[in-house]
Amino acid sequence: MSSQPWALASQRVVTESGVREAAVVVREGKVAAVLPLSEVPAGVPVEHVGQKVVMPGVVDCHAHINEPGRTEWEGFETATRAAASGGITTVVDMPLNSIPATTTLAALQLKAAAAEGHCAIDYGFWGGVIPGNGGELEAMAGAGVTGFKCFLIHSGVDEFPHTTREDLERALPVLARCGVPLIVHAELTPDEKPPQGDTRTYRSYLESRPRQWEDDAIRMMVELCRKHRTRVHIVHLSSSDALPDIAAARREGLPFSVETCPHYLTFDAEHIPDGATFLKCAPPIREAENREKLWQGLARGDIDMVVSDHSPCTPALKHLDKGDFSAAWGGIASLQFSLPAVWTGMRERGHGLEALVRWMCRHPARLIGLEGTKGGLTPGADADLLVFDPDATFTPEAAQVRHRHKLTPYAGRALHGVVERTYLRGEPVYTEGAFAARPGGRWVRRPGKA
Repeated sequence: MSSQPWALASQRVVTESGVREAAVVVREGKVAAVLPLSEVPAGVPVEHVGQKVVMPGVVDCHAHINEPGRTEWEGFETATRAAASGGITTVVDMPLNSIPATTTLAALQLKAAAAEGHCAIDYGFWGGVIPGNGGELEAMAGAGVTGFKCFLIHSGVDEFPHTTREDLERALPVLARCGVPLIVHAELTPDEKPPQGDTRTYRSYLESRPRQWEDDAIRMMVELCRKHRTRVHIVHLSSSDALPDIAAARREGLPFSVETCPHYLTFDAEHIPDGATFLKCAPPIREAENREKLWQGLARGDIDMVVSDHSPCTPALKHLDKGDFSAAWGGIASLQFSLPAVWTGMRERGHGLEALVRWMCRHPARLIGLEGTKGGLTPGADADLLVFDPDATFTPEAAQVRHRHKLTPYAGRALHGVVERTYLRGEPVYTEGAFAARPGGRWVRRPGKA
């Protein structure tokens, strides 16, 4: 890392006080200052990128990288290169679908060893809460996991069983004591049933996972948050019907937050063809009116952030030949395209660059305990920077996809916003299709409880 300061300037720098012409001065991998051009110290070299946007790197706190154990689905090298090319500079890996699942300290150490030296960007890890692993939680928190995830319904893999309310009553006080959040796959049902009728139809899958499952789960988590005062975060919200309960929890002052994902903000059930199993995910993509209400929830602040929920698999597991939604793996590969997909929807609805940074950079960094270090251009933060052209358009093709597998629903879809350069702690890691020779990503751990 060079000790010589330098500056990246633009007519559109997304600062904490708005979008303005400025220079971001970088020294020893940190943001030293954000200054008017006239105030850059003499002798500091300045590169001015004109109208291109300079903004913080995206923080994606929801991705399934699957290594070790299911590396044929994805892996740290391919996932983080894809992320870097899509403007993501920090990614947090979910505790499933790797084998072993990250539910013990030993499994966390295996995961960290698999990642070390192979990541183009910085990375963190979620631990998991499952029945019977309460004795592992404090050790994993002490090792620096970002927090802990649970499922309230079958996770899709047997090595990560779902929790009951009683399991959470035991785990939440431990997490509160450790100062880490619980993130929740919020679907709850007493009687899970597979899709009925013609399982090639998307309607059959959508009806098999109704909004009520999410709504009931979120109400239960609000109750548990109120009781234990543990930070609770709802992952991948798809049901807009839950927004009133979420807003009420906020008004009450509960430590309760919510994310949604690019696919819920981009696609709609009415336009998913029968047999299009590459668009199967859980919870499901819902109707267009539901999508628009999610956008409204973001604008109001009921939803805090947008993260990818990158959940790839081998193409064979999508059963594209049969188009059977009941048999296909549920998950969407999206790390590389989440930023342009979200920006495309934002442009259409009149949202600007400050909201983009709030939803995809600053708020995810806050959730993982790294606000002030990641997700912003404040002095002292890591100099994770993007040169982003918000006005350029492109249409992803299979040859451009850097995930391990090329199957993504964004292929062939015109998107706005091109990431031209990505810097990690002031060093270029991606430049117009080329990557740094040596991966420089580090494990970023949640700071200990103050």
